Amino acid sequence: MMHEFDDRQAASEAAAEFIAAALERRLETDGQAAIVVSGGTTPVATFDCLSHLPLAWASVSVAPSDERWVPPRHDDSNDKLVRERLLVDRAAAATFVPLYADGVSVEEHVPELERRLAALPAPFACSLLGMGADGHFASLFPDAESLAAGLDRDSGARCIPVHTAASPHPRMSLTLPALLNSDSIVLLVFGADKKAVLEQARTDNNAYPVSRLLRQDETPVDIFWAP
Repeated sequence: MMHEFDDRQAASEAAAEFIAAALERRLETDGQAAIVVSGGTTPVATFDCLSHLPLAWASVSVAPSDERWVPPRHDDSNDKLVRERLLVDRAAAATFVPLYADGVSVEEHVPELERRLAALPAPFACSLLGMGADGHFASLFPDAESLAAGLDRDSGARCIPVHTAASPHPRMSLTLPALLNSDSIVLLVFGADKKAVLEQARTDNNAYPVSRLLRQDETPVDIFWAP
């Protein structure tokens, strides 16, 4: 479902309210819940809104959808972004599950991270994702050698290493099946150029990775878009 807004702040606030409602439903059902959140600049206003909402944050786990393989103090770290913009105020009580680990390569960390992700409350209450102009989501980039594995819904893998020309850093990404193990997915997208990508991906099973997310009927995807 596409939700269109006149400005980005309105879209961000609506996305935060949607995620909060999804968390409340899962908390009421299970007493605990987990959400996945994207990095980058797009979700920052949503993080700011969500962090102030009166939820049972002590019963919530938060994991990034993907991560650049840099220490959490690095400016490119999604870990740093989530800690500084989401896990503050009321949301400071939540449990953070980082994808990055010191002293190991992205490939070496996969088995341990698989165990950590498997231990999270499931299904996720919500996964908040963004999308690049190349149609990538999480770190499932069109040029990544591991893209097919990341999009394989029968793989059983929750995370994969990613190497892409779009980034100077190796990355870790949750896979499509891991993200689809959510009650709902929020795709937060800004700009007319990305809207054009979305429209093509929704109607045509093309090379855009996001088309695999949009053209499935397992998990509902709500798109929050603003110019």
